[in-house]
Amino acid sequence: MVGGTATKSGFFLFQLLLLQNLLVMASKFLPSRLPLPLNSPRFHRLPSTNKTMIPIASFSSSSPSASSVDNSVRKQEEEEEELQEKVAQALTYHHQTKHGFANYARGPRGLDWANQPNPFRRYISASLLPLLHFPTDRPIVAVTDDAPLYSSLFHSLPPPKPISHSTISQLFFDSLALSAWKTTGFSTWSLRANPSSGNLHPTEAYLIAPPIQSISDSPFVAHYAPKEHSLELRATIPSGFFPNFFPDNSFLIGISSIFWREAWKYGERAFRYCNHDVGHAIGAIAMAAATLGWDVKLLDGFGYKDLEKLMGLQFFPDFKIPSRPIKGKFLEIEFEHPDCLILVFPNGNNPFDVNYKELSSVVNEFTNLEWKGRSNSLSKEHICWDIIYRTAEAVKKPLTIQKGEFLVDQFKSSGICSENSYKGFTIREVVRKRRSAVDMDGVTVMDRQTFYQILLHCLPSGKGEKHRRQSTLPFRALSWDAEVHAAIFVHRVIGLPKGLYFLIRNEDHLEELKMATRSEFKWEKPEGCPDDLPLYELASSDCRELAKRLSCHQDIASDGCFSLGMVAHFEPTLSEKGAWMYPRLFWETGVLGQVLYLEAHAVGISATGIGCFFDDPVHELLGFRGSKFQSLYHFTVGGPVLDKRIMSLPAYPGPSIDA
Repeated sequence: MVGGTATKSGFFLFQLLLLQNLLVMASKFLPSRLPLPLNSPRFHRLPSTNKTMIPIASFSSSSPSASSVDNSVRKQEEEEEELQEKVAQALTYHHQTKHGFANYARGPRGLDWANQPNPFRRYISASLLPLLHFPTDRPIVAVTDDAPLYSSLFHSLPPPKPISHSTISQLFFDSLALSAWKTTGFSTWSLRANPSSGNLHPTEAYLIAPPIQSISDSPFVAHYAPKEHSLELRATIPSGFFPNFFPDNSFLIGISSIFWREAWKYGERAFRYCNHDVGHAIGAIAMAAATLGWDVKLLDGFGYKDLEKLMGLQFFPDFKIPSRPIKGKFLEIEFEHPDCLILVFPNGNNPFDVNYKELSSVVNEFTNLEWKGRSNSLSKEHICWDIIYRTAEAVKKPLTIQKGEFLVDQFKSSGICSENSYKGFTIREVVRKRRSAVDMDGVTVMDRQTFYQILLHCLPSGKGEKHRRQSTLPFRALSWDAEVHAAIFVHRVIGLPKGLYFLIRNEDHLEELKMATRSEFKWEKPEGCPDDLPLYELASSDCRELAKRLSCHQDIASDGCFSLGMVAHFEPTLSEKGAWMYPRLFWETGVLGQVLYLEAHAVGISATGIGCFFDDPVHELLGFRGSKFQSLYHFTVGGPVLDKRIMSLPAYPGPSIDA
């Protein structure tokens, strides 16, 4: 099952030498911890003293007649400088929040349990509109119409169903609703269909829809309340909004993030995790929509301000960013940051036009609507990690002024090599019984064909295609070509040598990755690998200890069948497209992580995301220099260890506590 002894020994020595070198180098990777003032009750905006200025070419003319040209060039220079400063801020945040062997990114020195944020946002006094519930368990006799087999959705989508109280209920039930309550001793907490870092759930969702019988007689905006599986009606909107701009039988879902929920536990690194969770939510919504024959696509032409008005988030108090981390009582830190807008529409729909300029003009009037409900308070005290909010400002996307056909790629089937690997679960059984593994058993093994089948569902472009464009489920929700790949540690896959592998998800990057990685890597297709699976073996060796150390010394990275690091085409993407791509790269990793979660459960095992890893040591292992490629998210798949002390309770009706 493994390569020659010389190859194994050579790579094993290479690992040991590498780890020794990394321990020496680690102190260079991250800034040292800074003291956190814990006694400041409030703060005010302070002048920034660390603005990064990026020099750009200057132009001059001695001719007075060229003054208008000079002004135009000067304005262009200023705009370019501003764009570069925003990219620089994203890069600063990313490098400052790396973990290293010698030091972790800055975070709280302990968990302030008395101020743990309430995981449920509610809008007090807004009308609460209950949604329908659906059975998760089914008789063994047949698959129901509203819950087809999980694996079938990767081949084709069912005919689209009409928008109704029932189908909207099902969409949220199978994507963002509670999936269970857990209890042990004096602790009780809820789980959701969409996974979240630390089960903290910073992600909120909004439904913007035409009239729906039994919900609203007028087009409306509503906040989704997962604990109650209900909609909170926030506002009614102009009747011409949907028929004037969107195809029939379509609606919108807005996603926002409350950074404080993650920062309470994870400090500065929380902005990364919030954006992982946005990606998980996008993937969860895409899969649930597919069950109903609906397609989904990000409406990425909208700018931040448009999303804020569309979801009714412009009424949160202005948040003034301090110059350093600070603790105190300031409720404005609980604001919601609008992330993205998803168009949900019948699959197979004919192309249609989207005029973002006109849409933005109409949405601008949403500030004059009668918005109902007051947001609840989540914590009594807070810590502000200032770099999160400066970075969130820098990566806000502006409005894209464009008019024309809205591009929706034809649905592409994912590759098939081992359909029998799946256990015959329905989509609802998979999404609602999915759990994040806390420990792996270190024993469970996976067949090689099952491993290949899971990876085929992780590819963006479908069978028989050169992988680049994202047109398979659920990646088709994203509006850019694939930018994320996977470096894989194979531990327990029968028929494959233990070692380091690489999955290419955008084959335009293949040669660039070969040049950027270590020269001793083999880049050979492993035995039995399907032709349309761009998986390459880099080196054969037992990497279990290495994977564990690189993932913050966590056994879970070495005790599964395989683990991986998601590697993004990083700085070139930001420089070419803009700083607003920074969170979107994390969204892509979250969608990929959602597939891995569902695939693991569908084949009878489990998985979990790993947000804690040593960034630059991972890059050193692969041979990366600079910021062209960066690891953004780790993952592990294997046999879970179940804690029998923890008891499961039904999701609905749940206990009265907010947990």
